[in-house]
Amino acid sequence: QNIQFQNKAEKTCLDLGVVPATIAIIKGEIHIGLEEKELMFIATDRSVKKISKREIGICLEKKQSGATTVSSTSHIAFNAGIKVFSTGGIGGVHRGYDTSLDMSQDIISLSETPIVVVCSGVKSFLDVDKTAEVLETFGVTTVGYKTDCFPLFYTSKSNIKLQHCYKDAKKVAELFKLNKEAKLNSSILVLNPVPKKHEIPYQEMDSIISSSIVEMKSMGITGKDTTPHLLKTIAQKTKNRSLETNIRLALNNISIGAKIAQKI
Repeated sequence: QNIQFQNKAEKTCLDLGVVPATIAIIKGEIHIGLEEKELMFIATDRSVKKISKREIGICLEKKQSGATTVSSTSHIAFNAGIKVFSTGGIGGVHRGYDTSLDMSQDIISLSETPIVVVCSGVKSFLDVDKTAEVLETFGVTTVGYKTDCFPLFYTSKSNIKLQHCYKDAKKVAELFKLNKEAKLNSSILVLNPVPKKHEIPYQEMDSIISSSIVEMKSMGITGKDTTPHLLKTIAQKTKNRSLETNIRLALNNISIGAKIAQKI
């Protein structure tokens, strides 16, 4: 499924006249754009670790291989001169933050990396309300793409209102240029809802997510292992509907990101 997704993602970019540059670290070397052999390795080799921004140097020093998070991918992309990065969802403030202080590095990275990041919000098992507040606190320019509310990843709408809505890629590209001229160092976070026909209703997902979190806590799973564990558990409980939704929204984000890249 990783390889099928990658092929569709790259074709989406190429069909729009945009060069795709999938990022990963392979045996201690940063790769910006993957050949077929490298893609196969990242998609199937069990030695591949999840690498955030703070672990890039460690991964290089130890000659490890890593799938990069939003924080590490955006850092590498920016330093390579890439202006637009598309993903599924960003990390954010975890539920129970009051006692755990668990917040994704993605937030800090977005506050200090001047690129466009296209996503469908944060993973729904996070504290979305707190994440929206923290994005504002850290000065991340946050805009909806054809929406005036913060999308909930698997679900297109929420009660969290957005102050700014942009209706086409050209306007987002112009905003990026103006932010650069104003010497702003934060990202522009473009919130692009999952297409309606592929969304899963909030009530259905909330029940599944809540029970999955309870089970995860009882197993003692914490830190960087929480996201992959929850994604896998939720996929099992939805009989892979959540995985299909995840794939659909990510491909949609790639299409929007490519259109924005065309205009910059």
